[in-house]
Amino acid sequence: MSDATAVARPSLGIFERGLSLWVALAILFGIALGNIAPGVMTAISALEVAHVNLPVAILIWAMIFPMMVNVDFSSLRHVGERPKGLVVTMVINWLVKPFTMAALGVLFLEGIFGSLIPPDVAQSYIAGMILLGVAPCTAMVFVWSELTRGDATYTLVQVALNDLIMIFAFAPIAAFLLGANNIHVPWNTLLFSVLLYVVTPLAAGAHCRRRLLNRGGAVKVARFTAQAKPYTIAGLLLTVVLLFAFQGERIIAEPYHILLIAIPLVVQSYGIFAIAYVWAWGWRIPYPVAAPCALIGTSNFFELAVAVAISLFGLHSGAALATVVGVLVEVPVMLSLVTLANRTRPLFDRRSG
Repeated sequence: MSDATAVARPSLGIFERGLSLWVALAILFGIALGNIAPGVMTAISALEVAHVNLPVAILIWAMIFPMMVNVDFSSLRHVGERPKGLVVTMVINWLVKPFTMAALGVLFLEGIFGSLIPPDVAQSYIAGMILLGVAPCTAMVFVWSELTRGDATYTLVQVALNDLIMIFAFAPIAAFLLGANNIHVPWNTLLFSVLLYVVTPLAAGAHCRRRLLNRGGAVKVARFTAQAKPYTIAGLLLTVVLLFAFQGERIIAEPYHILLIAIPLVVQSYGIFAIAYVWAWGWRIPYPVAAPCALIGTSNFFELAVAVAISLFGLHSGAALATVVGVLVEVPVMLSLVTLANRTRPLFDRRSG
């Protein structure tokens, strides 16, 4: 096993498996805090520089940076070894998923649930869904690949290539889809968000990774990311607490909105997985590549979506709320898809044989 492969073999620990429970508890605590200490929340929300809330930015960097240390751009030399799997995930991530997410948001929140949600609120939720759809997964990719016994080298290539594309594609696609839904976004704020939450942590992560490799190889990188994991989870949960504290009064008044947001997100996840997985099966892609490529296309980089939603629309926005609901549904949905993939592996093995 190469050093690169060794780094891409994390496990799903108790915190990751119980992430939806921890998020649910953080939501309840945040709602309670927002109603008990509204003055404190107002003071925290005022700590902004250039539309960036400083406490939230620090917490999100705590989430994002350790993930970026795992990105191995040297793996791109293997980009031609599994071309079919890369085609599936790139097409799904950038040509299918953002547009189906926007379409489902409109269908459910403005159509099916239109009588339950005011139009301006529905539009804000759709904005959050769009940001989730344009933010393909980076960190949890390694976990889904491991749980399906996927090709570790392919996973590294996928993540590195995906992150490079994200630098150039995230802002234009997000701006196009938001604009198509009559949601105005300031380009300077959007580009600044990409610089702050994608380009800078990627560059810093690559620099840190290089230094760790020089000092102790892949083992040093793995040790660093393992030690940083508690801070990553703490950053996520504290961000959730803050977001729901800022929106505590609205949620108390309309708690069913969380369910209404979750429904199209769940439909999107299962639908995208089905498209990618069936395509991979029909194209005779081997299971160790097919399973991760379908799961990679389904999962979201929700940390980035949360950060950009806050920068563009504010801590009190429905868009920020929608991205956090994405965190709530992500892990149970993805674990169910991992189970489905593992149980259907014989279909791929017989076809390839």
